[in-house]
Amino acid sequence: MKWSIICVVLILVATIVGVALRLPQLKQRPMHGDEAVHAFKFGELLEDGFYDYDPYEYHGPTLNYLTLIPAWAARAQKYADLSESTLRIVPVFFGVLLILLLLPMVDGLGRAGSVFAAVLTAISPAMVYYSRYYIQEMLLVCFTFGVIASGYRYTRSKSIKWAILAGIFLGLMNATKETCIIAYGSILLALVLTLLMSGRQSGSVLNTLKAIKPCHLIAALVAAAVVSVLFFSSFLSNPTGILDSVRTYTTYFDRAGQNQLHNHPWYYYLKMLLYSKYGSGPIWSEALIVLLAVVGFIVAIRKRPMKGVNFHLLRVIAFYTLAMTVVYSVIPYKTPWCLLGFLHGMILLAGVGAVALINLTQNIRAKVFIGILLIAGGAHLTWQAYLGNYKYYADSRNPYVYAHPTTDVFTITERVEELAKVHPDGHAMPIQVICPGGDYWPLPWYFRRFEKVLWWSEIDTNVMPAPVILASASMEPKLMEYFFLPPPGQVNLYIPLFDTYLELRPQIELRGYVTKDLSDSYHQYQSDKESPQSKGEK
Repeated sequence: MKWSIICVVLILVATIVGVALRLPQLKQRPMHGDEAVHAFKFGELLEDGFYDYDPYEYHGPTLNYLTLIPAWAARAQKYADLSESTLRIVPVFFGVLLILLLLPMVDGLGRAGSVFAAVLTAISPAMVYYSRYYIQEMLLVCFTFGVIASGYRYTRSKSIKWAILAGIFLGLMNATKETCIIAYGSILLALVLTLLMSGRQSGSVLNTLKAIKPCHLIAALVAAAVVSVLFFSSFLSNPTGILDSVRTYTTYFDRAGQNQLHNHPWYYYLKMLLYSKYGSGPIWSEALIVLLAVVGFIVAIRKRPMKGVNFHLLRVIAFYTLAMTVVYSVIPYKTPWCLLGFLHGMILLAGVGAVALINLTQNIRAKVFIGILLIAGGAHLTWQAYLGNYKYYADSRNPYVYAHPTTDVFTITERVEELAKVHPDGHAMPIQVICPGGDYWPLPWYFRRFEKVLWWSEIDTNVMPAPVILASASMEPKLMEYFFLPPPGQVNLYIPLFDTYLELRPQIELRGYVTKDLSDSYHQYQSDKESPQSKGEK
């Protein structure tokens, strides 16, 4: 395989840009509730050395096991030792790897097309935003592309090592998230359609099929099964996890069709990509990628080949992307990060589409004009990626911010930490968090260093009120009764913990209460700390 040095260098430069957009300030954005749940689950693996796969929640175990690497590097031994950076570096890594995986695809997508695809992957606002999200989606997209890239290299070399690598990626997909079945089906459909299309043009579908050696196919499937079994069984320590990995699809299909909370219209994803604007926020659009992908799709299905591009590969990507887009649009259950699978397919098509547009005319001025438009569009995508991750990172005016905690969680955490400094028990200070339906995430992440936190959906009158109580606003009437539960003489006077309105998420208020004695101790501590004597002044 002969690679142009310039092409490789440009892809590496795009990779550096991708790192620069993804890596800084990983602690800046509040942990999403889903991130906090996965962090808690990982904490159990870190402390107990065992992962008990749950077919009803949490998705697959690859995210957790792969997080062990940065956790060990950071010398974290327990849940309380973890940081946002330790966790989020995992999706960052796979978001960057997604760019590098274009290197073995250069002779398939074309040199220029691969460079354009690398740049768009690096600067896509959605790709950047969710590469900094401690959830499974970026891993799933990367492993899926690994299957496509390895499969393509196998067709070029007929080497069993590529077949086995494709199988490993297939197994990793299955062990990452149950939505992998959509990608499996889309890839299979794309292969069938490509074979049929090629057969009509060359008259030899069977010759294409014969190129795959049965023993290599078996090796790939065995590799996929081994990887999947190892992860789901917690490396053979939990055999029931293998059966649970099949049972999980009952839960998945039920949620996909019946969960009303995340149901959205069919055009939800496309609207998000084409145009979004909320209130006084900026305009968000990845229309450049979508439009270039349309051009790439047209190139893929036309009969005339494009120089430097493997049409069989391009058609597989085109049909795969179309199938993924249709399926995810039809499924009522939608969360923004689920668009990453077909968005990545669009990016690959867009790389080829950009080259096709430039080659559309021989007029130099027209080529320069198209080039300027592409550069301007790329600059706008980069600017959106910056805004989305470093200014509107927790702002509901950002379309990729979904049911996300507000920055008030930092204020809440800081105030409780301050109280722990003056409480005689420190981080063993009793705390009660009361939110109907257990809707208190991501607070368990921020309170991970506290040893005595009770997480309630309802008030337990068998337990005495703690010195610090956080609760949903709807719980206030019951709390007034709860405060007077202790026998006479033991009743504590409670006062508000916060002097301002604070939200756990937009329009989800969280109120705090603290005993007057503890509050007085805190204010005395603050007063002493700010006194001239404590500052060393004379």
